[in-house]
Amino acid sequence: MDFFEVIGKRRSIRAFRDQPVPEEMVQKILGTIQAAPSAGNRQAYEVVVVRDPVRKKALAEAAWQQTFIAQAPVVLVFCTNPGRNVDRYRERGAHLYCIQDASIAVTFAHLAATALGLGSCWIGAFDPSRVATLIGAGGTIEPVAMLPLGFPAETPPPTPRRSLSSLVHQEQLRKP
Repeated sequence: MDFFEVIGKRRSIRAFRDQPVPEEMVQKILGTIQAAPSAGNRQAYEVVVVRDPVRKKALAEAAWQQTFIAQAPVVLVFCTNPGRNVDRYRERGAHLYCIQDASIAVTFAHLAATALGLGSCWIGAFDPSRVATLIGAGGTIEPVAMLPLGFPAETPPPTPRRSLSSLVHQEQLRKP
């Protein structure tokens, strides 16, 4: 798939086939995450790979009963790690850049999954303290997104998008 085809085919998939994701595909996605740009190349994020059915079910419960999360063969949990860049970027690094870094990594994983014929769905609605406990995160490391991965069991249509004229502004924002 070429890049623009990947962008056009990406969907939020909430139903997965009961089929394992080959390890080579998981590793390819993880390599894509590693290649994602980050502030000062500090990579101020951590990724936890979850395959255990009991833990996936608990993650789904921590995500306010989004049960499809447990259906996915693999769930990636993305966490901020502000300690990786706070020395260079201070407060902005600790409170913004690490979130941006993790978000870029999730985006790369989401698109890589699409390119490989897998489905995924960016999950931001969850109880971060429960998820942190489930994945063993502590200190300043905080979960910010989950990405269930698997072979899609659905083909949702494209969702409507804002028009470019309402989204893109030349030189400055217009008043709403």
